[in-house]
Amino acid sequence: MSAILSADDLNDFISPGVACIKPFESLPQKTKDLENPYEVTTEDRVQSENLPPAQISLTDCLACSGCVTSAEAVLISLQSHTEVLNTLDAFPEISLSNDHNGMTITNAGAVEGGKIFVASVSPQVRASLATTYGISEKQAGHMIDQLLCGPQGLRSGGKNGSGFTWVVDTNVMREAVLVLTADEVSESLSGEESASDSDAPKRPILSSACPGWICYAEKTHPFILPHLSRLKSPQALSGTFLKTVLSKSLGIPPSQIWHLAVMPCFDKKLEASREELTDVSWQQGSDQNSLESKPVRDVDCVITTRELLSLASSRGLSLPNLPLQPLSTLTPSFPEKRLGSFISSRQSTAEQSTATGTSGGYLYHVLKTFQARNPGSEIVTNRGRNADVVEYVLMSKEAKPIMKAARYYGFRNIQNLVRKLKPSQVSRMPGVKAMAGRRQPISRNATSSVGSSDYAYVEVMACPGGCTNGGGQIRVEDARDATASQTVEVSAASESLPKPSPNEQRAWLARVDEAYYSMESDDPDGEGQSHLSSFEEKESRIHEGLSRWSEFMNIPLSKLVYTTYRKVESDVGKDQNAGAANTNDTARVIEIAGKIGGGW
Repeated sequence: MSAILSADDLNDFISPGVACIKPFESLPQKTKDLENPYEVTTEDRVQSENLPPAQISLTDCLACSGCVTSAEAVLISLQSHTEVLNTLDAFPEISLSNDHNGMTITNAGAVEGGKIFVASVSPQVRASLATTYGISEKQAGHMIDQLLCGPQGLRSGGKNGSGFTWVVDTNVMREAVLVLTADEVSESLSGEESASDSDAPKRPILSSACPGWICYAEKTHPFILPHLSRLKSPQALSGTFLKTVLSKSLGIPPSQIWHLAVMPCFDKKLEASREELTDVSWQQGSDQNSLESKPVRDVDCVITTRELLSLASSRGLSLPNLPLQPLSTLTPSFPEKRLGSFISSRQSTAEQSTATGTSGGYLYHVLKTFQARNPGSEIVTNRGRNADVVEYVLMSKEAKPIMKAARYYGFRNIQNLVRKLKPSQVSRMPGVKAMAGRRQPISRNATSSVGSSDYAYVEVMACPGGCTNGGGQIRVEDARDATASQTVEVSAASESLPKPSPNEQRAWLARVDEAYYSMESDDPDGEGQSHLSSFEEKESRIHEGLSRWSEFMNIPLSKLVYTTYRKVESDVGKDQNAGAANTNDTARVIEIAGKIGGGW
């Protein structure tokens, strides 16, 4: 696993100061003699022993239910800042330049064994860095660009002096996912999916951008899978866009494009390892030779915000000393100009505010889209049992409900949602009716008595407080070390500092949220924001860009933006010490790790 991953780091699903919902279990020690498993003993015959301290592993904490298979744990462990540096040193960078013929490759000798390095960065990552170093969210973006692409960053060292050619903002693809989500909900409410698409999600549609939530659903509650949105997350969609467009426009295979994603939580590593998110999903019907080769992941490696600090310190770089200026003059233009304008952050009008929340604003966009389609309507908000459960009802001018939606953050609340959606159970007792799941409204102050089964859409995120509270974000103690010594190495002085109190952690998270909401537009004249002021114009621009992408690749849009889910059996808790079983499991891990391409 990641070099900086420890028991204290795995807090994706734990709000500050709240204990893990999965308690430690002290099980009796297994006897070495297994010949008589039915032997009965008394308490006074059991020898006392000093049990070692309980340890939290990756398999314990991803999704808080012990539902990560050993094969997935191996795949996740291969993604770290060390892997980024090793890949940069192992493969020479394919250099590009602009001329009258368009984008061309300048070092043809390095094409065969080289790679083009691209990266995508989440806005929550920039907010965490901005809070750590006391800079703006925009300056934090420049800091990341200088580290990954600039001459004073990663290019200043290493075996090949390689760096990243492009760094894109996931906000761009997030806008595309928001528009497509509204379309998906609209089709669900109109009933169009029953006639045109049998695989369309059932109501209520549950968001699918959080990999921790997806992991939980696939391995513990498979009856949830038909409700999951089919759309890829912004991370996955960014990977698909970059791999498809760059490979075709530059005439190189997807395996020579190495995509790094910088994300706020460790679970994104799990998402990148999914077999569904490879070139196999969008190369159907393409060249047969490419289909027979190893699948290539759309996202080759994921590192968290804290690992970004480790990436810099491993090369002896100080992030605050990097120029906080854009690299527009040094970055080559995108090979396909029309699609380059679509992926450019200058055209992004993504909104980040307290109303949208800290996880992308999926629910907010759905509500605002339907409000725009129903003039005079009003959004009524009802708080649930805690701040991470909120219910929304869109009311018409006549005070009649148009649609109902909700937001559920944190696994404690997710478990309540799952109980409400649990299908009826048929009793084996004669004459007894089926036991249906509970259908009470989530809020005592709700304006209607409709249960959760009548939600049109539910935004579900594993982390309490949303994605700014991801387990890979910079913590208070990390910020102290980073600002004091410009490194993530823990010094003797920092070890003596008291651990931050829950109030300090909450105050820190509030500062990260404030930085996230303060995102500035990259349009210096503000023309993009005023020109695309309405939802209709914004949706039209997104649909036009997606259609252009599909036409350029000659691939149906559904193969580019949709993914699938499946029931997965977890091997956690099963006997891993049996000889034959252990051998088969090891072989399966090696097979899966070798099956997914990407330079591992």
